[in-house]
Formats: sequence, C-alpha cells, structure tokens
Amino acid sequence: MEQSQKQETLDKRYLRMARIWAENSYCQRRKVGAIIVKNSMIISDGFNGTPSGFENVCEDETSGLTKPYVLHAEANAITKVARSNNSSQDATLYVTASPCLECSKLIIQAGIKRVVFNELYRLADGIDLLHRAGIEVVHISSLE
Repeated sequence: MEQSQKQETLDKRYLRMARIWAENSYCQRRKVGAIIVKNSMIISDGFNGTPSGFENVCEDETSGLTKPYVLHAEANAITKVARSNNSSQDATLYVTASPCLECSKLIIQAGIKRVVFNELYRLADGIDLLHRAGIEVVHISSLE
C-alpha cells in the first residue's frame, strides 16, 4: 500500500474513533469528539461538555442555546494533554467537526502540526487561521 493511501486509511480510522468518543458528550445540539495522536499513539482525547464538576447539561433549558461555558472537544483534548506527561508538539488532532476560531488558537499554541476533520463547522475562520499558521488541514467527508 502506498504511503498516502496508508495515511488516509489511518486518518479515517482515527476519525471514526473520534466519532465514537463523541458519543460520551451530554450535549444535545451537537456531539463532537477529538483525539490527539503522536507517533502512532493516542495521547489525549476529548468531547464537548461542561467543565469538571459542573452539571452535565450543555444547553440552556429555556433558549435551547449552548451554555457559554461549555468546552469544545479540541479544548478538552488539549487541556487534558497539558495535565499529562505527554507533549502535543508535532501531533495530529482528529476532530469530528472543523475547529472554531478559539480552538484553532489553542491548536496553534499546542504545537499541533496537522488537523483532520469530518464535518464542516458553519464558520470557516478557524480553518483559515490554521492555514495561516502553516498547519496542515485535511477534510475527510466520508469515513467509509
């Protein structure tokens, strides 16, 4: 198998894992999962949800909107690796939805060199920022 085909196979496999991890989210509007991989090892994972110790309710009961303190999957994965003995420098982030602008800032600062995502988020400013920072961004729409 050619190297690029092998990479695409791995990318799809890790994205499927991120999609399964998203099932852990208590959010109703959208469940997002993220996995950080370095040297063929998963070094961190995350899904969108409230901070540790908060109730597991992501949306406001009256408006249905996402509460402002809900963390995105990428932010959870990056902060989780920050608390470990691992480094995200030169790692790949797999995430089920393209990163927003705020998460893209964290991705840049975490030293992640590659982002692979499945669904397009409604705004593309996060992807634009990643490109500007020289981070490889790969959109894989089908995981089959």
